[in-house]
Amino acid sequence: MTPEIASAPLSLLVVAVLAYLLGSVPFGIVMARLFGLGDLRKIGSGNIGATNVLRTGNKPAALLTLLGDAGKGGAAVLLARALVGEDAAQLAGLMAFLGHCFPVFLRFRGGKGVATFLGTLLALSWPLGVAACLTWLAAAAAFRMSSLAALIAAVAAPVFALWLVPQAVVFYIALAALIFYRHAANIRRILNGEEPRIGLK
Repeated sequence: MTPEIASAPLSLLVVAVLAYLLGSVPFGIVMARLFGLGDLRKIGSGNIGATNVLRTGNKPAALLTLLGDAGKGGAAVLLARALVGEDAAQLAGLMAFLGHCFPVFLRFRGGKGVATFLGTLLALSWPLGVAACLTWLAAAAAFRMSSLAALIAAVAAPVFALWLVPQAVVFYIALAALIFYRHAANIRRILNGEEPRIGLK
């Protein structure tokens, strides 16, 4: 939703900083090191997300990366909502998403934010999150491209929001726009027929 800003500015500032730091935790790199896969930034696309971890062939590491990246967005929202309020919850989701995309721990060179985006949606409005996740799964199964599935899910989220949470459409449009921004290179490769397929190392 787009709630009235009722929380104290200092509380919102603390939420923003902590959510950003949580979002900055690079679970892909952590899992790659734990599983002995090497530096994820030098593997495949160089991205730090679950799709690139999957290209190593290690499905457990990819699954844990997916859960970690989605979970940090969801956790940021749920904790902010419980401790501060609904206005803080939206802010936390946005900042966790930005933290993943531009992490301070990696010199602001982060991932594409898809899992964190979906985790944030699930925590903010679970029906919307489920709809977006199912859209991603359907698109990924149909086209075998994680990036294209993400773009389709990003477009679908504000459309679903018109029905489920119409007062928050602008917020979800902003998140979708960030997904497209982070996928600029992928869009070029898709148009040129050069985008890697899911399952290829």
